[in-house]
Amino acid sequence: MDPIRPDYAGASVVNVARALLERGEPSVTTPPWLPALVEDADGVVLLVLDGLGWSALEEHAAQVPMLKSMQGRAITTVAPTTTAAALTSITTGLAPSQHGVVGYRMRIDTGVLNVLRWKLSGQRVNPEPVDVQPHPPFAGRRLPVVTRQEFTNGGFTGAHMRGSPIHGWRTPSTLIEHCRVLIERGEPLVYAYYDGIDQVAHTQGLLGRYFEAELGATDRIVTQLVHELPRRAALVVTSDHGQVHFGHEGWRSLDPLAGLVSTYAGDGRFRSLHAASGAFDELLAGAREHYDDVAWVLTRDQLFDEGWLGITAPSRAVRRRIGDVVLAAREPVAFIDPTHQREVGMLAGHGSLTPDEMMVPLLADRGRA
Repeated sequence: MDPIRPDYAGASVVNVARALLERGEPSVTTPPWLPALVEDADGVVLLVLDGLGWSALEEHAAQVPMLKSMQGRAITTVAPTTTAAALTSITTGLAPSQHGVVGYRMRIDTGVLNVLRWKLSGQRVNPEPVDVQPHPPFAGRRLPVVTRQEFTNGGFTGAHMRGSPIHGWRTPSTLIEHCRVLIERGEPLVYAYYDGIDQVAHTQGLLGRYFEAELGATDRIVTQLVHELPRRAALVVTSDHGQVHFGHEGWRSLDPLAGLVSTYAGDGRFRSLHAASGAFDELLAGAREHYDDVAWVLTRDQLFDEGWLGITAPSRAVRRRIGDVVLAAREPVAFIDPTHQREVGMLAGHGSLTPDEMMVPLLADRGRA
């Protein structure tokens, strides 16, 4: 299997919001990968379904009849295929090498920042979101955001959605109603976020009825939203990443590299290893010896210089946020961070460069109210 390269210049989540904002402008050519039926819509809801890979739609078509009926195609997400990096790319229109959110957990100057919890390890004071990710979302426009109520004031929200009026929801019915009201009010673009698929995948895995049940529930949310939106509006659905099932047995120890690593970061399937002083060569050799059969063993220079995290060169500060060596899982495995054991309870995950993780939907339908 070859790794999937993100299409940062074309059909990628990086470019979706910008394409929706610019549609209809005389000087702008609509990209061919954008579903045609959104071009003349008065308003668009961009719904991000966290964790919905293209392969899940293909493999579970019976559970998602509405999504399967929508117009569209598969596009790529970003590398690493993790929520923190991808959502920031969707809202800013920038690749991870530019916006600097390069993982779920990433090393910054004074420790390892858990981006989703916005907690810096070993520190009482957490960094200001704008210092970590300085670029404004939605090209500086104050677009309304519909997201979980508990996310409205978090640090990660400040990093990737600051300045946007946020409408919190606690139940899917409220998510739908917020979107309907905002479109009726005349908003040209509404950003909405639902994370049920990702949550169920992590805790229950992809193989049982739980995952299928959540796919069905999500499809019903999409169905109701389409029927609540007016005909002059459109719904666009995409995702931040797909998923890979590895189960409890898929977790791999990094004990063979103990003593060669100063800092562990990243995700289970995109493990970032910062070398101990003077140990880079030995770390790289050890990683290849022990994990080359299940992972792409990549160096920081490869990831940035070959454009995996973006075609624009990063700043020195952003470059240091990725480990000297990265284990990008190729097989259905994940790598244990001995300093972050809570991950080991997950049965499915993401972060790497496989088709199941990299390819996500871009689908659209017109409202039917």
